[in-house]
Amino acid sequence: MSNLQLRVLSAVVMAALVLAVTFWGGLPARLLAAALAVAMLHEWLAMVRGGVDRRLVALAFVALLAAMAPMVFGLGAAVAFATLGVGLAVVLVAARVLEQGTAAGSGLVYAALSGLSLGYLRGDDHAGLVAILFLFAVVWSTDVLAYFVGRSLGGPKLAPAISPGKTWSGALGGAAGGVLGGLLLAAAAGVGPLPLLGLVALLLSMVAQAGDLFESAIKRRNGVKDSGNLIPGHGGVMDRVDGLVAAAIALYLIGWLLAGADLPAHGLFLP
Repeated sequence: MSNLQLRVLSAVVMAALVLAVTFWGGLPARLLAAALAVAMLHEWLAMVRGGVDRRLVALAFVALLAAMAPMVFGLGAAVAFATLGVGLAVVLVAARVLEQGTAAGSGLVYAALSGLSLGYLRGDDHAGLVAILFLFAVVWSTDVLAYFVGRSLGGPKLAPAISPGKTWSGALGGAAGGVLGGLLLAAAAGVGPLPLLGLVALLLSMVAQAGDLFESAIKRRNGVKDSGNLIPGHGGVMDRVDGLVAAAIALYLIGWLLAGADLPAHGLFLP
């Protein structure tokens, strides 16, 4: 099997699994969000040049699992974020005692915010389902259009020092694709107002592309090509979800401002 065939097959299997769990919702969706966070923290700590003390690694994972537990068991976001705050404080103090840097604390925050945002966005109702599907539509459309427009038009590089293959034409094409994908999903789901959701889709597309560049910068700084090798043909989990989780955090924050931390999807995606 060629690398392209392997990538396509892996992408189809992953998309089918993620969509199935998203439609199911409830505990399976929350467990998937928590598992994603655990995988991200594992890859983050594995990438750190020079390594992290094993005791600190263990402590970071305990803190992450403790933060994910309230979300998994259906408790309010306040409990989850308070637990995360306590866990982060413990990790940072331990890092100072062990004369380590901030890698464990940074990875904990990145992974936990990703998992909590996805878990609370999905929630247990129809608005949560629409919110996650909207997120997928924006991010996946951004990725596809950015790739094909960038390959077709080329032009000036977007961030050559971080990701030499990305161009401004691809970024603009991706943003247009993200808006189109988000609006089509919103129209099909019967939610609105569409002009507002179009602006949100544009913001999420930009954040998703920034998240992709952020992960590329982390890998370049630590001298690695991929964040891991868990996904055949694609590398690590972070390689596949860098833009998605960045956009998820942004959408969660918008929903939090509009409808509260426990039901953020109700801020934009009620019929």
